[in-house]
Amino acid sequence: MPSTPFILAAIGYGLAALAYLGLSGLIVASWRQRPQGRLLVLATGLSALWGTLSMLTASGWLPPRLGLMAEVARNGAWLALLLYILHLRLPQGASMPTPLRLIAVLGGALVLGLLLISAAPAIVPLQAMQVRWLGHMGLVLLAVMGLVLIEQVYRSSRPEDRWAIKFLCLGLGGLFVYDFYLYANAALFGAIDLRVWAARGYAAALITPLIAVSAARNPQWSAPVGLSRSMAFHTASLLAAGVYLLLMASAGYYLRLFGGEWGDVVQTVFVFAAAMLLVLLMFSGTLRARLRVFLSKHFFSYRYDYREEWLKFTRTLTEGRPGEQLCERAVEALAKLLESPGGALWMRESPGSYQRASHWNWADIQGAEPADSEFVQWLTRTQWVMDLDEMQTRRDLYGELNAPVWLQQTADAWLVVPLLLHDELLGFVVLKHSLGKISFNWEVSDLLKVAARQAAAHLAQMRASNELIVARQFESFNRTTTFVIHDLKNLVAQLSLLLANAEKHKDNPEFQADMLDTVDNAVTRMNKVLRQLRRDGNPTRNHPVSLTDILNDAVASKQAFKLRPTLILPPVELRVSAEPERLTRAIGHLLQNALEATPPNGSVTLHAFEEAGQAIIEITDTGSGMDEEFIRTRLFQPFDSTKGAGMGIGAYECRETLRALDGNIEVSSTPGQGTRFRLNLPLDNDSKGDAA
Repeated sequence: MPSTPFILAAIGYGLAALAYLGLSGLIVASWRQRPQGRLLVLATGLSALWGTLSMLTASGWLPPRLGLMAEVARNGAWLALLLYILHLRLPQGASMPTPLRLIAVLGGALVLGLLLISAAPAIVPLQAMQVRWLGHMGLVLLAVMGLVLIEQVYRSSRPEDRWAIKFLCLGLGGLFVYDFYLYANAALFGAIDLRVWAARGYAAALITPLIAVSAARNPQWSAPVGLSRSMAFHTASLLAAGVYLLLMASAGYYLRLFGGEWGDVVQTVFVFAAAMLLVLLMFSGTLRARLRVFLSKHFFSYRYDYREEWLKFTRTLTEGRPGEQLCERAVEALAKLLESPGGALWMRESPGSYQRASHWNWADIQGAEPADSEFVQWLTRTQWVMDLDEMQTRRDLYGELNAPVWLQQTADAWLVVPLLLHDELLGFVVLKHSLGKISFNWEVSDLLKVAARQAAAHLAQMRASNELIVARQFESFNRTTTFVIHDLKNLVAQLSLLLANAEKHKDNPEFQADMLDTVDNAVTRMNKVLRQLRRDGNPTRNHPVSLTDILNDAVASKQAFKLRPTLILPPVELRVSAEPERLTRAIGHLLQNALEATPPNGSVTLHAFEEAGQAIIEITDTGSGMDEEFIRTRLFQPFDSTKGAGMGIGAYECRETLRALDGNIEVSSTPGQGTRFRLNLPLDNDSKGDAA
């Protein structure tokens, strides 16, 4: 009578048989006219047969080899279904890619060989233990092939199509992973783990809903897909890892077999060392690079997948913050196109030479190249990528040209890539030899030249941005200087007028008092100008100020004029948030313009009041006035003045000051009748409420 583990195993395999039998019935009902449906029915039917025979084997009614035959046939059917799905997704008229054809041939041969060993052990001159070991290793290899094909199906599916295929991949992936563990363990230790074997029926039954859901979501199993280089690389890597593990397991088995008392220890140490070696190989950049080159040479008509390469190049070039380490990223992006481990960038830093601007994994390369050297002129004229190795063997291509001495002394230098922008040599990149031993040909040259122009455009944009920042800093400095000069000009004009009147009125006590006030005001304003310069362009923060104080200061600064403006002050509590000196200067500019444009018998009025929650400042004069075209095109244009000695920035500064305070300025004028400037400023409501 079977023991408890075998009874549980029989129940599990019986459930699996029923689950796959029911799934076969559902597929026959809906998919019987479709080729992929017939393959799926074959796979699920063989799975049901495998479950039935395994149940009978666990019950002790059948020999194990019948269940093994059914399992081999089941795995072969699942591999055939996966290969057919990949075939459906190929473009019209395209043949199966070489890696997939290789898997199909090897899988078919392995299935036939395992069936032969299981069905007719007497024909094969091997001992029973060897037959079992070969069967276990063959099933491990079938599991590896299944995992490779599952990875192909999922990776090659578009993101929008993966919702329909992911459950099939998860289900079959779980099935093959379980088999891989079961038979790899059996191959290593010479016997199947009965607990793992007993639970396999339940695991197989659990994946049937996943297969059913995937079949319902994607009845055609077809979605446009092609074999990309990335797909081929991952397939080859996974397949090679599986074969490597099989070989190492075989070696470990024989070490255990012939190792005597120390056989188990030797086998364990060997398997651990083999696994560590596999991990090291998988992380080897040189090995990965050479594998990519091998696949590109032997499986594709063109070396590069240009879409993938361009996306990767652009992503490397543009990641991070704009302008930060762009030079280093440009070198890295070009180097990764060729699996180069490092490079350095030279750019024209001065009119006379090209200097090293940055590097990526190559700190010890140094050198400078004159802008008029034969080397630079050759790069500019030919626009070629220079192969330094070829330069030594094919002198006919380079004529009398020699590489710079500093470049000849660099042992690992390989390629010199010119960075051209509108036929101007912006710089050049020197790359190390490729890890993948890529041979330099026309395809590599064309890719590098196109990528180099893209990198040159980004570098030129970075340089233009840096120059613009510097220009803006100078612009800010020049603007501050211009305003200071404008203030000094006004002060000089006032003092000059004062001196001109002193000859006539120096004995007049009223004039003397007025003169002292004017000089005192001029000194105060000069001190303000000096404070502004000491701030080094950093503006003072705005704070609440009384509009009454601002207007009084503006009128006081114009005491040298014979015509005195009429001042109508606002309520004392009317306050705005501003920088007092700047706002006083802006209003003073407009007030001075009004005084200069008005005859002695005219009038100038400065009036402030509150209207609709705004502080309103009006400067009205009865002077010469302006026409509409002058107001629109010239009034606020900087450095445009109708005065012989004027600088034309008073009105411009006033407008910019108001805009900075969220205010604005309105002008109404009639030639020969006068002008009115209306300034609007937001009230500082908080300070007004505190004052109340």
